[in-house]
Amino acid sequence: MNIGLTGGIACGKSTVASLLVGKGAILIDADRIAREVVEPGTPGLADIAAKFGQAVLQPDGSLNRKALGAIVFQEAEKRKALEAILHPRIRERMRLLLEEAEAAHPDRLVVVDIPLLYESGLQDNYEQIMVVYVPEAVQIQRLIQRDQIDEAEARRRIQSQMPIEEKRQRADILIDNSGTLAETERQVLAFWSGKGLP
Repeated sequence: MNIGLTGGIACGKSTVASLLVGKGAILIDADRIAREVVEPGTPGLADIAAKFGQAVLQPDGSLNRKALGAIVFQEAEKRKALEAILHPRIRERMRLLLEEAEAAHPDRLVVVDIPLLYESGLQDNYEQIMVVYVPEAVQIQRLIQRDQIDEAEARRRIQSQMPIEEKRQRADILIDNSGTLAETERQVLAFWSGKGLP
């Protein structure tokens, strides 16, 4: 069985992914793959530098994420241009890893963690979608704290994604992460047990 794992920014997807891995799930992390496809020497990084200029590179030739983020979070067109470079590469790598995991471990749950799953139209690629949810007010508060940014910047980043309430409505499995870690753990365990996973 496989599931797509998603949620909004600062909703705690990583926490839930870790809990699932702790139970024995195999994790495929889109964010990690996104970093791999822009490592120095990759065609992905070369295409980004060609599109956005040398200012998005560190002196050592690696990607300056902060500089790139400052550009793409400001303008939807530039964000779309970045996605056009990254998404096909990330999707292909995720597809290969999913096929490999399912072939090697047919009895284990494969969790594919994709922050922009709905935004990218990938929901049909997975048997079920698990959404990690917190209300937007909690999202804003956690994002300010986590990234040391102001409220306006936090809101801008959150608004670049599908509203969390809409993701909540579309979920096959909902994990409410607005309470304590113990409460989140209970929900993950209930899901795991309900699926009869070993």
